[in-house]
Amino acid sequence: MRLVPRGIGLSDPDLRDRLYELLEHDPLAYSVGSRFIQLIIGVIVLNVAAMVLASVPELDARFDTLFGAIAVFAVIVFALEYLARLWTVAGHTQRNGSALSDRLSYAFSALGIIDLMAFLPAAVVLATGRHATLAGLGVLPFFKLIRYSPAMRSLLAAVHAERRALIGCVVILFGVVLTFASLLYAVERDVQPGKLGTIPDAMWWAIVTLGTVGYGDVVPVTPLGKFISVFAIISGFAMIALPVAIISSAFAEEVRRRDFVVTWGMLARVPLFSHLSAAEIADIMRLLRARTIEQGEVLVRRGDAASSMYFITAGEVEISLPSQQVRLGDGTFFGEIALLHKTKRSGTVTATRKTRLLLLDAQDFHALIARMPTLAAHVHETAKARLEETGDLAAAELAQAEREDTDR
Repeated sequence: MRLVPRGIGLSDPDLRDRLYELLEHDPLAYSVGSRFIQLIIGVIVLNVAAMVLASVPELDARFDTLFGAIAVFAVIVFALEYLARLWTVAGHTQRNGSALSDRLSYAFSALGIIDLMAFLPAAVVLATGRHATLAGLGVLPFFKLIRYSPAMRSLLAAVHAERRALIGCVVILFGVVLTFASLLYAVERDVQPGKLGTIPDAMWWAIVTLGTVGYGDVVPVTPLGKFISVFAIISGFAMIALPVAIISSAFAEEVRRRDFVVTWGMLARVPLFSHLSAAEIADIMRLLRARTIEQGEVLVRRGDAASSMYFITAGEVEISLPSQQVRLGDGTFFGEIALLHKTKRSGTVTATRKTRLLLLDAQDFHALIARMPTLAAHVHETAKARLEETGDLAAAELAQAEREDTDR
């Protein structure tokens, strides 16, 4: 574990690589990448709000210049972002193709099309002077939030994963609509030829009835027609529940999968666990507990008995060591030597902002390695072989543990 970053070497990435990292892979809180994301989200919210308010004639007449300026500003920002992504994506795809193929791949991807549509239609409208149409395009930049919202990405991933089941639901729905429309057409066509004289007319009634909307503009008047409507209404509940159940279960599974991947990645970076198999890491993951601490809250104090290992999933902590202070952010870990020796903490750990943690208690870990002798042997070998780098809290704890073993 390294608590301080390595110095910048001669192999620095060039400007394009740096810009790509800024646009795509720098989401840590309070970093340059996070500030860029906040800027884009702010422009999206401002642009959408301005376009919505511009649809009100009184507000449009009073703040027309302001709304126009916001629209122009948003178009410029989104266009520059799109061009930057188009330029930097070359050489950063899994296909290892040419720069042109990489850029075309981004341009025709779902996110690339969303980025393009966020500014191109508005730019055309501004250029042609049809400002009345501009308000109708205000919703397009909203879809850019998909890139910055893990929840929206998870929802889209869930829909994509269950696309075949959802297509099946649509086919079933169409069949049910056609069935009830045909039945009501056969029963009511002579009674209400103006409303149910054709199957397409009856399909409108079937759709609003199955959707449990029931506008009341078309209703059956014969006893048999009302009897058919009862079954149509009951079927409508099933038609709504089926896709909702599919999407909700898929969404929950996608969230669990995302959390699993994040936690797995954190554990795989820990030297003590780097050699483990998938089954062994899964055993450790089941032992983790979540905890949230507020800004300024002390997690552990120097001199406390060490009994847990901590993984930072979001936030930042400051460790006050006898000789220095170090900070740890998202994806880092500390206190792993506590899994081997119940030593005294060598530093005080305080949250610098609201922080979410995963805890692995020493007791749970000892129970785990009791079932896995090879894991226990590797853990002890790894702990003794670690380099004692400056500011390494774990090394200090290990040295203290060895001194206590000598004293005993």
